[in-house]
Amino acid sequence: MWKRTLALTLAASLLVLAGCGSKQTPAPSTTPSTSNPPASSEAPKSNEPKKLVIYAGMMEDHVKGAVAEFEAQTGIKVEWVRMSSGETLTRIRAEKENPQASVWYGGPADAYVAAKEEGLLAQYVSPNAAKIPDQFKDPEGYWTGIYVGLLGFGYNTKMMEEKGLTPPESWEDLLKPEFKGQIALANPGSSGTSYTLLATIVQLMGEEKGLEYMTKLHEQVAQYPKSGTAPGQMAGRGEVLIGISFAHDIVKYAKEGMPLDVTFPKEGTGYEIGGIALINGAPDEEAAKIFIDWALTKEAQELGQKYGSYQSLTNVEATNPPEAFSLDEVTIIDYDLQWAGANRTQLVEKWSKAVNMQ
Repeated sequence: MWKRTLALTLAASLLVLAGCGSKQTPAPSTTPSTSNPPASSEAPKSNEPKKLVIYAGMMEDHVKGAVAEFEAQTGIKVEWVRMSSGETLTRIRAEKENPQASVWYGGPADAYVAAKEEGLLAQYVSPNAAKIPDQFKDPEGYWTGIYVGLLGFGYNTKMMEEKGLTPPESWEDLLKPEFKGQIALANPGSSGTSYTLLATIVQLMGEEKGLEYMTKLHEQVAQYPKSGTAPGQMAGRGEVLIGISFAHDIVKYAKEGMPLDVTFPKEGTGYEIGGIALINGAPDEEAAKIFIDWALTKEAQELGQKYGSYQSLTNVEATNPPEAFSLDEVTIIDYDLQWAGANRTQLVEKWSKAVNMQ
């Protein structure tokens, strides 16, 4: 068993990495949020960016804090909408002819790969992208990685002890009878976290066996919330024993007082590269580029831990949070990001059919 406590060592290096009945909860609000009052209705001066709308896939606390810091530093007013990656991709598709947002900020990059293939993103190579290793960014400049997160099993330590159970150590352990109806994972159609899970299983086992496994896992699942962060919260509240999520999200809830710990599957786990990109046809392109430049800096990336985000960071000069998981201590698969992005739509459809979610 490979089990981590929450007193974690500093990540050694990101360069070792190669390459998120009814089982549905209500959709999150998609009303734009602002951390400051609306900008003045007076006409802006020529060539001076005044506002920006972004779609965000990170934790709400992180987005809110980052936006406030950016506004204070630049004077640019930002409106933001927090959505899961699948929801963001769907929304940008729907707005293709009349984009309403200019930046996509956070969430697994396989969704960005899909968006790139559909012509939904614009090329932009920030000067600060030079500080990001090649394996964490699109070679043509359509998206750039800002953090890395590992998929893990968050479990309720109190309940696990009370029931006399052993935390899961493998993907197969999740199928044990004692965990039936005690697992939460998000819907892969809406959640980048759970699409990472689906793509991980298929890459690990092959499509046929992978979908067979997901069908068996479906019988163990109590609920499929829309957001990939929700399963960890559900486990922390004792609604289920296990929530499958990115490990840094489990760390956040544990530090907030929930009885949670994390294990990783011994067969290997998948991971996300959280991205940032310029949306094609961005209505506020100048402000968008300023935001992207800022998000790639050492200082902006290190803000995450101030607001409860504990991912490993991609800027080579940035210092990882002490709580970040060390990648050289976790078995990871050779996750094919390009394949995951290119096959996203059809793989979700096959999963939906296999588990009768259509």
